[in-house]
Amino acid sequence: MEVKKLPLRPSPEQYRKQAKDLVKDFKAGKPEAIQRLKAVRQRSGQSQEHDNPPTKLVLADAQFIIAREHGFQSWPKFAKHVTALSRDNSPEAQFEVAADAIVTGEIATVRRLLADNPELIRARSNREHRAMLLHYVGANGVENFRQKTPRNAVEVAEVLLAAGAEVDAMADMYGGSTTLGLIATSVHPFLASVQNPLMDIFLKHGADINHPQAGGNQQCAVNGALANGQPQAAEFLASRGARLDLEGAAGVGWLDVVKNFFESDGALKPTVTEAKMKSGFKWACGFGRTNVVEFLLERGLDAGEIHRGETPVHRAACGGHIEVLKLLLKTKPRVDVKDQSFDGTPLGWALYAWREAPADHSRDRYYDVVGLLVREGAPVDPKWLNNPSIADDPRMVAALGSTV
Repeated sequence: MEVKKLPLRPSPEQYRKQAKDLVKDFKAGKPEAIQRLKAVRQRSGQSQEHDNPPTKLVLADAQFIIAREHGFQSWPKFAKHVTALSRDNSPEAQFEVAADAIVTGEIATVRRLLADNPELIRARSNREHRAMLLHYVGANGVENFRQKTPRNAVEVAEVLLAAGAEVDAMADMYGGSTTLGLIATSVHPFLASVQNPLMDIFLKHGADINHPQAGGNQQCAVNGALANGQPQAAEFLASRGARLDLEGAAGVGWLDVVKNFFESDGALKPTVTEAKMKSGFKWACGFGRTNVVEFLLERGLDAGEIHRGETPVHRAACGGHIEVLKLLLKTKPRVDVKDQSFDGTPLGWALYAWREAPADHSRDRYYDVVGLLVREGAPVDPKWLNNPSIADDPRMVAALGSTV
């Protein structure tokens, strides 16, 4: 959630003046003012305004832009919040200080604030996500400047839970999520090496591992983790007894469970949709579940079919899974198909993932993936060879020049 940060003691008058200045800038034709209006309309779902430049901006529009840029649904809600923050030690100001302390691991501050105002543990943010303090432990879906995980996040969570935080409370990000689901779907706890210990604490405090909306977007935590590129979190939850549907079982690589969704003759059981099967197939490809991929290919899954915007080949290439890719390419899928979101081929996806991967052994697998795709006829864009990250890497230049 990209939002602007408020100062500790904001001035209501300052933001009223900003709104008036924004109207003036818009009338003067300043590009930044026009872009701000476009960005807010897009974020608010007003797609009909996207293609044509906006021609009018009144004060109420400018106020709405400022409110949305700070994560509030309306100017009245934003103005009320700013006014509250301008007062010393208001509940709103205490909440903001506590949220900062949670994401920076300042346990003494969290304890002091909860001791001074025990009701803070049940308070909700005035921002559109309506998060409680506990949700900030998830480092996900809240304001972007608070999406970070301290090394002592487990201790922070224990303080909040001991103070009476509702372990399965929902907040409004991603259509509704629990803190367990936010942790499972966030990269920040993973990078801080506390993702599994955090989830373990929540489970010990009674969090519902099978909550149907925990992972956001109407998904359980396992599927939410897989959908957000956190397979290790999905594996942890599965190992702790989370129920697995076909998608989840395929994504974590549990072949025995995957087989339970098929009849003895190989047909899909009527309780499972083909769409779920295809999604599970893509997750298996993307996370390197070779045995599941082989099983599903034998059941007639199409390695080259575009499903929800991309093909299984895209996913395998992006994940850098050479053995999975070899299995898929045996079925002779097209390797020049472009996805429907970024207009990229599987080779383009592999190069992107290679550039974004940490500069250690996790990048090495992409050289073989790129070479295999090129040998199978994947088109090489000449502009790629002018990219410094590629031009300065002899191994990748050689991979892109691979021949049969």
